[in-house]
Amino acid sequence: MKIKPALFFIPLLMVSFASAQQNQLDNYIDSALAHNIVIQQKNISLQKAVLGLAIAKSYYMPSVAFEAGYQTADGGRQIQLPIGDLLNGVYGTLNQLTGSNRFPQLENQVINFLPSNFYDAKIHAVMPVIDAEIGYRKKITDQQIALSALDIAVYKRTLIRDVKTAYYNYLAATAAIQIHAQSLVLAEEGKRVNQSLLDNGKGLPAYVMRSESEVEQAKAQLSTARQQANNAKIYFNFLLNRPQQSLIDSNFNAMEQLSAVIPLLTREEDGAKREELVASKQLVAIHKTTVQLNRSAFYPKLNSFLDVGSQSENWKFNSESRYYMLGLQLAVPIFLGNRTKNQVRQAQLDMDQAKLNVAQTQQQLSMAAKAAQNNLLAAWETLQSTKKQLEAAAAYQRLIDRGYRAGVNTFLETIDARNQFAQARIAENIQEYKVLSAAADFEREAAIEPLKK
Repeated sequence: MKIKPALFFIPLLMVSFASAQQNQLDNYIDSALAHNIVIQQKNISLQKAVLGLAIAKSYYMPSVAFEAGYQTADGGRQIQLPIGDLLNGVYGTLNQLTGSNRFPQLENQVINFLPSNFYDAKIHAVMPVIDAEIGYRKKITDQQIALSALDIAVYKRTLIRDVKTAYYNYLAATAAIQIHAQSLVLAEEGKRVNQSLLDNGKGLPAYVMRSESEVEQAKAQLSTARQQANNAKIYFNFLLNRPQQSLIDSNFNAMEQLSAVIPLLTREEDGAKREELVASKQLVAIHKTTVQLNRSAFYPKLNSFLDVGSQSENWKFNSESRYYMLGLQLAVPIFLGNRTKNQVRQAQLDMDQAKLNVAQTQQQLSMAAKAAQNNLLAAWETLQSTKKQLEAAAAYQRLIDRGYRAGVNTFLETIDARNQFAQARIAENIQEYKVLSAAADFEREAAIEPLKK
């Protein structure tokens, strides 16, 4: 038995076609993640947190500044120095003994406490040697960066779910347009046939009037479906942050995606991967570090400093005016009015509350994931029922249509059968996308899909 080689490529083409359809939805998701305004705002907050970490690290480095001051004063407190009274007698005796004037007479001095025409210019450098507060603030900033990243991840998952759901709603609305358009064609054909029968004396005026009613009803349903599709398009484009009437590629194989839903029906998830739970635990870590930060107020601080400059009166600058000063500054807290103790207790209460939030969040996430899976299972079972209803409606329409042509069934029965078939097709189409939407919701609640970086 010979098999044509081209048959081997058919499965490959089908897989490639399905992959291309999925990639189209992935492209829409990537576009939404890249252009969504809320994500852009959250990215700015993340960038600010990263800059905050750089600022926190900078406190480990020395701070250097140029400082200059000028003062001049007159009057004020004075100190009397009786140098002449103390030394002139001695100097006179020495001059007599030596027979010379080598020791001149001195005048008493008056020195002001306030300097006159005095300047002090220096380079002042300070560097922390022991300061636990700096380390804890840096750690808190680092933890806040991780928390901001988790916040972005949480919103991304929600946005992915919303994009998928909006896309499925648009596809369901466009499929409903096609079904209602086909129903309108059949209604117009029924009207034409009944009018022809009436013109030839074989029909009834009531059938023509009922046909006209069916045509108008089909037009109204088609108009409603078009409006729903337009609203779905506007919302989908809103999520992608692009013009409202941008075209949407509706080339999508729902059956291919429905087959991927089956493993989700029995999948077990513990919710440990949820970014909300990790964020809650991260918040506990931040409060714990805050407790340590507040306790560090009891620790001593040691700073080193270096001054290099010049100071003198009357703007003198020489070897006598130039100086340097190197030293250490130690600060040991003794009493702060129980302020630090109360701050520590307050931070501990915040940490205890955050721990309770972790337990509550874990329960809520577990409940949400299980509820989403139950909704998916219910949607899947409803889909199976709608498929059976469609099969029954199709078989019923074929029987009634043959009976009407044979004169066994009435025209009203054919209308009823046709409406049942159209409604069954719409119900199946809508339910297919409800299953996909429920799957997207479960994927979001269980954090199944890995996020792209």
